[in-house]
Amino acid sequence: QVQLVESGGGLVQTGGSLRLSCATSGLTYSTRAMGWFRQAPGKEREFVAAISGSGVNTYYADSVKDRFTISRDNAKNTVFLQMNRLKPEDTAVYYCAADISRRYLASRSSDNYDYWGQGTQVIVSS
Repeated sequence: QVQLVESGGGLVQTGGSLRLSCATSGLTYSTRAMGWFRQAPGKEREFVAAISGSGVNTYYADSVKDRFTISRDNAKNTVFLQMNRLKPEDTAVYYCAADISRRYLASRSSDNYDYWGQGTQVIVSS
């Protein structure tokens, strides 16, 4: 059974930092692309960042580029999202997702992801 479990969310002030983690089990994690998405109240889920199976290729939404960093530790079956210089508009539920079809690249489209975590709440106060 495939499981993705996010952690690390919380309440932080504008300009602060958080590090999200996504622990996976039940899939060939080390060779598959992973992504982070977020959904704010009343808005559609949007792409945040993605990383290829090896970690060589990374992708970011323009809104988070230069502030967020996606990484992975294949030995621990975990993917991370380091979020710096947080803004109130970053407030959302953050989800990690696994794309079992891609290994060397990663997709920005949520339609291409097969497994999802339950999400972790991030609130950035102004």
